[in-house]
Amino acid sequence: MTLPPGQRAIDGFPRFGTHLHHPPPPIPANPVIEVGGALTRPFTLTISDLAQLPRVEVKADFHCVAGWSATDLRWEGIGFATFYRARVEPVLTPGDSISHVVFEGLDGFQSIALLEDTLADDVLIADRLDGQPLTSDHGAPIRLVSPGQYGFVNTKHLCRIEFHTSQPIDPDRWSPLAAHRRARVWQEERHRYLPGRIVRPIYHALIGPIRRMSARGSTERTD
Repeated sequence: MTLPPGQRAIDGFPRFGTHLHHPPPPIPANPVIEVGGALTRPFTLTISDLAQLPRVEVKADFHCVAGWSATDLRWEGIGFATFYRARVEPVLTPGDSISHVVFEGLDGFQSIALLEDTLADDVLIADRLDGQPLTSDHGAPIRLVSPGQYGFVNTKHLCRIEFHTSQPIDPDRWSPLAAHRRARVWQEERHRYLPGRIVRPIYHALIGPIRRMSARGSTERTD
């Protein structure tokens, strides 16, 4: 098995993220994704709307910026490029050129990605993992899956997507661990200002503490 530079394969797929010990947000009775930004009109995408688009399955690894990788995961959902071309392009303002996409989850987390990265063939709006509906720990009811980028781009509990014609203001820009704007795993784009290999030891040291804190809020705890 070949992994991106600085990554280590682990058993299983742990709950991990900025939520730390907080539990996942409750799943709405009627989940929707609000779509807005530089569009002629915003719209809301329901589960039924998503079901009208072609489904795909992607087998891919999940790479956390902290340095661990969960391998051979099987995701199912709607290709983001399919969604974009079918539902977003028809409501773009003529002459506008979309450059960035902002994803927001029900837990308040946001990620920002270049449009060209979100249009990769393996990027999904996913609702199933390994043959089962997503659990709350892994982003239910719907999440973004972008295997070529570190996990922090892969927003869980997806509830809003915004399209922008320029770089949005990033609240993370002054953080000591400011995330790279593209976060491509094979280029080891972990940190915005420092080479990936330099920050590896820092991120690796955080795996244990963050994993333990994240597990406290898990819906799948057995203790």
